[in-house]
Amino acid sequence: MSARRGLLIILSSPSGAGKSTLARRLRAWDPQIVFSVSATTRAPRPGEVNGQDYHFMTEAAFKAEVGKGAMLEHAHVFGNFYGSPEGPVRTAIDEGRDVLFDIDWQGAQQIRNSALGQHTLSLFLLPPSIRELRRRLESRGQDDGATISRRMQKSWDEISHWDGYDFVLINDDLDTTEARLKTILNATRLRRSQQPELVDHVRALQAEFEAM
Repeated sequence: MSARRGLLIILSSPSGAGKSTLARRLRAWDPQIVFSVSATTRAPRPGEVNGQDYHFMTEAAFKAEVGKGAMLEHAHVFGNFYGSPEGPVRTAIDEGRDVLFDIDWQGAQQIRNSALGQHTLSLFLLPPSIRELRRRLESRGQDDGATISRRMQKSWDEISHWDGYDFVLINDDLDTTEARLKTILNATRLRRSQQPELVDHVRALQAEFEAM
């Protein structure tokens, strides 16, 4: 067991609020932060590597893992199952590495209620305005007008669950938001539940006190 237990960092936001950019910045700042590799029942796409991009599973195997309680969260999306296997995450946090999850509010809620829920840090990013959110989506140049409209429709469903997170930040400036994320992460790493050596240290203090 590491001197520090890792965190399950959940980062959620509507599309265009800066989640992917901030996730990359966090990992560049601390390479010990790793992305959670999801399991899925969909077929691999060209170039995808099993265990690196996804853990590819049959539907029967996936459902068996869910039945055993071995998925921290799971969902059925567009005809396929997706989920976060507990085993690799537990190994990582026991080794003192934080695991980053890019999931929506439903997945976040499932993880908060899982066996590893006490080690969770959940953060939600809000855009400064709906107008700015649309501008960011349009400026990316990745989607057509119909796709952007669908993303905007979905954005309010995501935003409406903002109050289910530990911390909520308005991302009106990337550098400022990044600094705040780092402050939150550094403080949460010192939470009592993340320092497994504290119990032994207090016991040693007690033994020393009683021997006086």
